[in-house]
Amino acid sequence: MTDAAAPAPDRSQMTGGAFYRLVWKWHFLASLYVLPFMAMLAITGGIYLYKPQIEEVIYADRLNVEIGAERQSCEAQIAALGATTDITRIRSIKIEDRPSRSTLIEFDDTNKIRTLAWIDPYTSEVLATQPRDETAMRILRKFHGELLLGDFGTKFVELAAHWAIVMFITGLYLWWSRGQRTVKKAFSPPSGKGRSFWRETHLFTGIFAAALVVPIIISGLPWTNVWGSGLSYVQQQTNTESKSLRFGGDIPNSTTGEGTPIPYAQVFDIAEAQGLVAHYETRPPRNAVAAYWVRSASINRADQTELIIDQYTGTVLKRHDFADNPALARVVSQGISFHQGELYGWLNLAQNTLAAVLAVVLSVSGFVVWWMRRPAGSLGVPAAPDASLGTGMVVLVIGLGILLPLVGASLIVALVLDWLIFRKLGWFQGRPAT
Repeated sequence: MTDAAAPAPDRSQMTGGAFYRLVWKWHFLASLYVLPFMAMLAITGGIYLYKPQIEEVIYADRLNVEIGAERQSCEAQIAALGATTDITRIRSIKIEDRPSRSTLIEFDDTNKIRTLAWIDPYTSEVLATQPRDETAMRILRKFHGELLLGDFGTKFVELAAHWAIVMFITGLYLWWSRGQRTVKKAFSPPSGKGRSFWRETHLFTGIFAAALVVPIIISGLPWTNVWGSGLSYVQQQTNTESKSLRFGGDIPNSTTGEGTPIPYAQVFDIAEAQGLVAHYETRPPRNAVAAYWVRSASINRADQTELIIDQYTGTVLKRHDFADNPALARVVSQGISFHQGELYGWLNLAQNTLAAVLAVVLSVSGFVVWWMRRPAGSLGVPAAPDASLGTGMVVLVIGLGILLPLVGASLIVALVLDWLIFRKLGWFQGRPAT
């Protein structure tokens, strides 16, 4: 940021200080929208990184059981669950390799609500049932991704993510201060008092946040509504989408439509014999001709092998290893693992935690700097010259609009509103600093 007064409007192409002030203005306007979302996403995302540890505390009584003499079959556990609630569909059964852990069953009730049940595998006692979307970490995840507003809310979050990238790009340009900032000064901890301290804190935090937060933002884009849908379309057209059998694909049926289905225990034994890494998750056949689906539920994506098993003979009809996916699909999947702090163990977790802390500090310091600098009764929009952009900047803006479509769409809306309304009302135009 700078406190220099703006020069008289100039319709020529901008260079030097004029361009700097324009970048500053767009950084400021982007930050008005992005920073509240960044703080929210950093806090909720930072908490969600510790999902296993948090659930271990709040759901200890349903996750852990006393080890008994003999485990009951999954069929018996499902029957016990069916005696206490109406089940219309079993969606999945998850078992861990730790003998002190409960069995997790996901099912649909008569209202088609996806519900979780925790069963004691030694007694078949139903420890707890709860709609999946009412569990604490599921609520946090939905708030993180969509503000609990569904597809409508996810657009606002995605818009903030797109503009956050622009904010970091413009912020890095401002951080270097037109070549006047030495490397030593740039990486020196903040000093001074008052606004000077907060400004230095914002600059100091920003450079580290850019390095740590931007990769997290980019790795989360495949989950988003607009950008993620565009990526999925490209993958479909180029045959580079995931070949996972979990949500569809070329899944064979059982070789016959009649007979006695093999027990769940045999399905898990086959998974173990095939070298799948525990824990295991299985999905029962939907009908008489379908087959079992089972996979390794390891957090290591490379270990997440899937099998399709004939429900009558136990024959492995199809196997899908993570390495069978196209390169782009593997990169996207590992990016999601990185986003969740799972890709390279505790170091990834620590890195993402630090990124969350930096994002919060960046948001708070940016707000404080703005609040302390703004003129009384106004937003304090930085002044910018009324001049045309150079060809290179036009290309850059168009490129960003294509790569980040919500940036392009919102920029068009902003420019139209600026032309039709804001200029006439004097909003967001900025004033020369005094």
